[in-house]
Amino acid sequence: MDEDGEGPRSGVATIRWLRSEFVAAARKQARPGTARLLAIDVSQIPTIPAKLPDVDARVARDDFEDVSGSGVLRAYEQSHLARPGDKLNRRVRLMDKQLQALTWLEQLIAQRPQPGDGCGAWFSDRLDRQLGAAGIFTLAQLAEHINGLGRHWYRSIKSIGPTKAKRIEAWLREHGTELRLTLGQHVTVARSPLRPLEKFIVPVELDGSQGAYRQPQSRCLMRARNDYDAILAWLQAKPAMSPEAQEAKRRRRGRAAPATQAAQVGGFVAPDAWLSMLSHTQRAYRKEAERFLLWAILERGKPLSSMTTEDCTAYRDFLANPPLDWCGPRGRERWSPLWRPFEGPLSVSARRHATTILKNLYGFLTAQNYLMGNPWSGVAMPRANGRRLDTSRSFTETQWLFILKQFEDWDQARPIGVEQPESELRLLFILNFLYTTGLRLSEAVHARVSDLRWVEYPPGQGQHKPTEGWELTVDGKGGKLREVIVPTAIVELLKLYLKRRGLGSDPGEAARRLLGQGANPDPTAGLAESTLYSLLKHFFKHCAGKLIVSDAKEAERFRRASTHWLRHAHASHGIAKGVPLEVMQANLGHASLATTTVYVTTEKARRMRAMQRAWR
Repeated sequence: MDEDGEGPRSGVATIRWLRSEFVAAARKQARPGTARLLAIDVSQIPTIPAKLPDVDARVARDDFEDVSGSGVLRAYEQSHLARPGDKLNRRVRLMDKQLQALTWLEQLIAQRPQPGDGCGAWFSDRLDRQLGAAGIFTLAQLAEHINGLGRHWYRSIKSIGPTKAKRIEAWLREHGTELRLTLGQHVTVARSPLRPLEKFIVPVELDGSQGAYRQPQSRCLMRARNDYDAILAWLQAKPAMSPEAQEAKRRRRGRAAPATQAAQVGGFVAPDAWLSMLSHTQRAYRKEAERFLLWAILERGKPLSSMTTEDCTAYRDFLANPPLDWCGPRGRERWSPLWRPFEGPLSVSARRHATTILKNLYGFLTAQNYLMGNPWSGVAMPRANGRRLDTSRSFTETQWLFILKQFEDWDQARPIGVEQPESELRLLFILNFLYTTGLRLSEAVHARVSDLRWVEYPPGQGQHKPTEGWELTVDGKGGKLREVIVPTAIVELLKLYLKRRGLGSDPGEAARRLLGQGANPDPTAGLAESTLYSLLKHFFKHCAGKLIVSDAKEAERFRRASTHWLRHAHASHGIAKGVPLEVMQANLGHASLATTTVYVTTEKARRMRAMQRAWR
């Protein structure tokens, strides 16, 4: 591909370069005669003499008065124009031979562009030098550079402007199939002012340093001097990701060394160093804060520290129907210009959740004397259409027995003498562990073997033996520790599971993860939350496949099931078997007994049976 804006002289130079490349290719194939042939510039062979004598002068000189006109012309041609073997015919013959040689070369060495090809093989020398100066040497590197920086990728390369950049993009797209390289849609999309929190630059006049409801800086309990810094301080005050989880995340991203310490910016940690290592809680809070910040700046034209109760009420209603240009599909990377803060209108429960988090944000800022009051305190919660906790997202006891039956079927189908596969044992333990403890997904994956301990309590009144058993210390929601009872049978299954992982069978001997990846490559490595979620979803789909013919309704329930269904099943089945409400509340880690009461179904079942009998 040539560069734009080149004159005729560059065209001559290009032809000269092509001829030299053809000659080199022929020599490489041990065809010196063909190389000499291609080296000849047939344009330099004249077709006629530089100056021909006048026809009348020739007639007068040779006395052709008695010769006809046709005879005069034949005599003139024989003397001055082409004859067999003259220069004109030689030029035609050379051109024909050169075309034959070029056809041979095309069949021999013509290639499609490949990702590993150097840019110089397809672009001009000058363009190749410009790309090389920027560290781009192959077509694959060029495509990666364009996709990485997006629409204005060329600004980082000297002497490449938007026109030349468009020609390069067009060439890469034209050969996309052969190169197996794709330029993302974001390359051609103009960047929206909607940016993630870590990339959003707040205008100075709207940064909140002079907010209408700011307290004097001397009375503030934070060093934050503007709203952006205040949001970061609020996020950092929330329970953070554990160092072990951060290290596991770095390994998944292929980072061998720990992240470097973030630079200090105005007393606060630079966001690009720690906002990529947030806990689930911090990510949920960041999402709502950045949405409200974008709305306040772009739609209201006001800083967060100048928001009124009327502004907050308007935002609550905005969440029910955000404009289309604020919405985009889930899964866009936060660095992509296609990123948007919303997928679409928020449900009532999602709007209630957003309102709760923003009330928490402004409550924090008020408590730190950053603001004089909380405007969200006067905003009513969106009305929920139904109960917040959907207890129907649970397994019945019959469905739980069907789950266990799958392992019986696998045991019966296994040849005699063949040991149960490690992956199957792991799945069996995970299902029973989550069902009998009611742990959340995040709590289960971060639980360690050393968090299990055998406890013994002295006998109470009317008892003759001490109460013994296993307890698991759980780092629960909001960083609250609680003790969860683990049945002895589950601990015995854990011992077998640890042994199959190549670890010691004593639950108290090591601080390794309770749920592991397996014996290889690292038996001590823990499961990621996404891995555990996918593992159970795949199993529930297997159960759905077993039921699709006999009971389509049950199959659909299993298809929709997730890990949290096991927590709901633990609560509802336990209460139905007589576990006191306050005991179940402590085991689940509910802050309110009212939340646990939702699982009480015995009274509802009694009412339903009575009404069905009455109107049978």
